[in-house]
Amino acid sequence: MSNDFFAARERMLTRIAQTRDASTAGLPHWARAEDGKWTFTSDGDWTGGAFVGELWLAHLADPQRFPISDAHAGLARMLPRAQRRTAFKGFGFYHGAALGSILFGDEMARDAALTAARSLERMFDPKLGLIPLGQDAEEASAVGIAESSIDSLQATGLLYWAADQLGDSHMEEVANAHMRRVLEIHVRPDNSVIQSSTLDPQTGKVLRTHTHKGYSDVSTWGRAQAWAMLYTAHAAMVRPKEPLWREYAVRVLDWWIEHVPTDLVAYWDFDDPTIPSTSRDTAATAIAAAASLRLASPLGANGGAKYRDFAERTVTQLVSGYLTPTDPGDLRPIGMLTGGCFTRKAVARDIDTAQDAELIFGSYFLFESLVILTGLVTAGRI
Repeated sequence: MSNDFFAARERMLTRIAQTRDASTAGLPHWARAEDGKWTFTSDGDWTGGAFVGELWLAHLADPQRFPISDAHAGLARMLPRAQRRTAFKGFGFYHGAALGSILFGDEMARDAALTAARSLERMFDPKLGLIPLGQDAEEASAVGIAESSIDSLQATGLLYWAADQLGDSHMEEVANAHMRRVLEIHVRPDNSVIQSSTLDPQTGKVLRTHTHKGYSDVSTWGRAQAWAMLYTAHAAMVRPKEPLWREYAVRVLDWWIEHVPTDLVAYWDFDDPTIPSTSRDTAATAIAAAASLRLASPLGANGGAKYRDFAERTVTQLVSGYLTPTDPGDLRPIGMLTGGCFTRKAVARDIDTAQDAELIFGSYFLFESLVILTGLVTAGRI
């Protein structure tokens, strides 16, 4: 276990405390690389649950500096999103709410997470065989009513947790059906991932696939591959008796390992022709590390060693190259994960156009990885 990981965890705790103190209203979305100043959203948008997740983990690391009331205050700001029709709320309410229940048995967190999970369950469309993005999804203005994406796997972690909490077989069936259908559509034969799809609302037939936020319609956007890795690995972790999720996780993770640059920090899109003179994406890279740690658990000591090692090497690269301070003269706030790229695509919302920034979800997944690698949380628990 590297001492550098303990030091990096402490640097990130410094940043979490600074962010908490600045978050007097709303939740952080992204921060400028040059000075660490955050852009906030009132209810967390799709990303805010990542910061609440950081607060749960920070309470575990240092309960005096980060009382549980910090996480409660952040979660309270997210609550209006619990009933909104967006598949993306699965991300926020897993990390921002279910995590509090898993780690601390927190009732406020459990209630919020179950409310969001029940709402996701009701969104399932039998004609499509999946949970569509939903009319309240952040990309709703750019997609139709029967649009899907690999990002929508964000619903599954929360659904599996809620199914276990409630002993609810229907919720389990919804999670399985959604998972299977989204993967069938978006994981290509070579194990790369295409982000998005448009379906016929009456028949469920796939009308087209495309990459909504990547370089081109047919490119492999880094974060599309990363989401596929994370949620297949998570499913493999929480449903170890289901070989299909484990098989998918190995396929998409091995593709990443084979295609990521030698320094292990991904470019924003694997097919951008201007590589290496284009944006990196440390957020997608941090997700890859977290996914690798999840997959290592169900594969056991021998089968999982490759993925544990890959996670450790990836985290080392992020900490050494992108976690402030990156050199002795770096005067930026301590503990920022710089180098995050929302997208370089012009169709993005104004608040999602940052191309070299700290993205709150990237910081969450690096911090989560450090929490696991330093032994605060047992691998396979979150």
